Amino acid sequence: MPARRGTGLSRAAMDRARRQGAAPELMYVVDLPGYEVAEQSVGVINDDGFGAVYTSPGGEHVELRVDRGPYVRAGTSERDGGGWYTVNGGDQEYVAVRKDHHIRLICPVGQVDRAVLKQAAQGARPATGTGPPAPLPPAPVERGDLASNGEAPVRRRGPGG
Repeated sequence: MPARRGTGLSRAAMDRARRQGAAPELMYVVDLPGYEVAEQSVGVINDDGFGAVYTSPGGEHVELRVDRGPYVRAGTSERDGGGWYTVNGGDQEYVAVRKDHHIRLICPVGQVDRAVLKQAAQGARPATGTGPPAPLPPAPVERGDLASNGEAPVRRRGPGG
């Protein structure tokens, strides 16, 4: 499904993330100039957090991760406004800290300007679903030719079997 700049996620992507265990209150979208959300990437992270990947036409990506609890810093971190800017290995991230959760935007160092990451993370807003709901996954199919324990079915001999 194609991504849409500046709008919410499709309802199908949000429903899929909920079925995976993502908490609806942790589902966010960001406005990141030159990037669009790849809806197939939307899903749960950790226990009930939310994640998505934003991609550029050139194939670059920025990861969005929203999770409960305090932000645990790794690498070189510095306080920046209401959040943190961190460089760890070859990645940079800006983290917007909220009351009971945090919103992270992560990408390779230098790929996105620090100020742009900060603005996008601080401007994160709750995702709103657009379009029809996702269809429910199909129910499991019972097959009489397979045993329920994974072994080959027992063949009966005689009439009717």
